[in-house]
Amino acid sequence: MAHIEEIKTAIVEREEEIKQKFEMERIIERDKTDKAKKLLSTDVALIITGARRCGKSIFAFMLGRDEKFGYVNFEDERLSIEGRELNRVLEAIYALKGDVNLLIFDEIQNVEGWEKFVSRLLPTKKVIITGSNARLLSKELATFLTGRHVDITLFPFSFREFLRFNEFEPNIYLTKDIARIKEYLRDYLENGGFPLVYKIGRVFLMENYKDIIERDIIQRYKIRYPRVLKNLAKYMITNSSREISFNKLKNILKVKSVHTIINYSSYLENAYLLIFLERFSFKLKEQVKAPKKVYCIDTGLINSIGFKFSENLGRLVENLVAVELKRREKEIFYWKDHQQREVDFVVKEGLRVKELIQVTYASEMNEIERREIKGLLKASKELKCKNLKVITWDYESEEEFKNQKIKFVPLWRWLL
Repeated sequence: MAHIEEIKTAIVEREEEIKQKFEMERIIERDKTDKAKKLLSTDVALIITGARRCGKSIFAFMLGRDEKFGYVNFEDERLSIEGRELNRVLEAIYALKGDVNLLIFDEIQNVEGWEKFVSRLLPTKKVIITGSNARLLSKELATFLTGRHVDITLFPFSFREFLRFNEFEPNIYLTKDIARIKEYLRDYLENGGFPLVYKIGRVFLMENYKDIIERDIIQRYKIRYPRVLKNLAKYMITNSSREISFNKLKNILKVKSVHTIINYSSYLENAYLLIFLERFSFKLKEQVKAPKKVYCIDTGLINSIGFKFSENLGRLVENLVAVELKRREKEIFYWKDHQQREVDFVVKEGLRVKELIQVTYASEMNEIERREIKGLLKASKELKCKNLKVITWDYESEEEFKNQKIKFVPLWRWLL
């Protein structure tokens, strides 16, 4: 059993570490700050999930700065405790801070039985919980916090946040600012949005990737075939923005059961490393049976982990758009018909298709392949959607094809 003084020391030292980051590093306000503040109240826990090292702790700490709060990081080895000892942590917070109205618990899912503890606090305290794996969305959470939690997924920096981090507030109507935006976009596309990559360099991406694979997946799920898991992760990251078939992957990786591939893929998704899109169909059975499209959470990871991916900028741009749509909390699919005509993104809202999006690395109309347009027009007719968009690298216009208007929007403008 942890001694109360040791718990106090762990609390104070971890909080001091974060305070020093605010003093020594450039900390920016995240895009989801206003939304998070509106969700913060008693009776419901605010759960912040996302990839390892994407800034969840800093984000939670910033939300608490206007409150009287206590912060505890349960990744500290001195807080390797059981659920029944959590009240001693609360006792330590009160001893250090007096009464508080907000409690921030970092990685509390490491403590078995934490849900009952949090449930007991909710009637009188605001609670923020952060974590980097899907155990925060487990059946236990659903049981003990039914209707008493709201979730926010934090991603690596968006392009807007990246510009803010670089202290650049562009005027999108000034030619010189547009030129700088494009320079920053190339940097962002190459290195991604994890904050620490711009402090430590690309070596951070390699180390963070290893931590996600080893700690968030292999150790947490007690993976029986770690080599298969590692090969699967690298294969999928290398093939970001492409269709994948679990059955084909079973044969490629020489695995006996397709269920191993399916389970390992879900673990990679739960660790916020990969995003899978289903093919859109009005028939659920067809949707489930069809190949998925896979995207990586960060283009910097693709360039660091993937094999010769950087040569194909079109797929890299498509990956960036997929992550941004997820960041904007859109319900998205891809579309393909039996003639192999394809649309990169189908944006669904409620029961209807709201928007169809193609992505291309093109700077002129004559660089855009006709199949991109044909795919949009066919999907528009089949899905009864007239809101058609092509995200380009640097071409902007509105054109008409077969009485259908299509907007062409540069990537930088769409991201901003």
